[in-house]
Amino acid sequence: MLVAAAVCPCPPLLVPEVAAGAGPELDAARAACADALGVLAAARPDRLVVVGPAGRSGRGWHPQGASGSFRGFGVDLGVRLGTATDTAAERELPPSLAVAAWLLERVGWAGAPVEGLGVGEPLEPARCIGVGRDVAARADRVALLVMGDASARRSLKAPGYLDDRAAPFDAAVARALGAADVAAVEALDAELAYELKASGRAPWQVLAGAAEGAGLDGALLYEDAPYGVGYLVATWS
Repeated sequence: MLVAAAVCPCPPLLVPEVAAGAGPELDAARAACADALGVLAAARPDRLVVVGPAGRSGRGWHPQGASGSFRGFGVDLGVRLGTATDTAAERELPPSLAVAAWLLERVGWAGAPVEGLGVGEPLEPARCIGVGRDVAARADRVALLVMGDASARRSLKAPGYLDDRAAPFDAAVARALGAADVAAVEALDAELAYELKASGRAPWQVLAGAAEGAGLDGALLYEDAPYGVGYLVATWS
């Protein structure tokens, strides 16, 4: 059963070494992520599942101790998902889960065992919701760390250029996540999210499936669009 969730953005720029001179611009987002992880720790879960968008090679389950790095972003920095285990992971973490691993290391996560799940961004809503239900059944007390960005088309300099639909879409997502509105998250338009380059849509809908019947309350901790990309931090508990 899902007992708590934290929703965080997943740009590698959250990692100061990757952001370099632009690092301070995301200090507020980093602080909000740390606060959200505190909510997860306070829930005392039996298992923490990290969910994030992933390309084909990163989809599926990643065991505790799986490693990742930011070498693809020009920084020789490695991370590990939870504590190391005797079993070597076969695959490297996708970037979204590597950012999550960095966040967990930053707060010194020493709670429940951790595993990761890379979700393909095109995964249709019904399947995302079904995956979420399965995830919630993995332990008596499950917590989720859900990684994903909102639209990437909030300004002329955004990665996807400006789209007038981006700000209203992000506002609707912020309302849904901030209110722990399961039905509203499940109803997010997958095609529109794809057109707006919102990488978080599928992971958010996995969260919605996991939260069905859990009766959690939501809180929106951060909402901004630096670099023309929507970043949201929320908690469900």
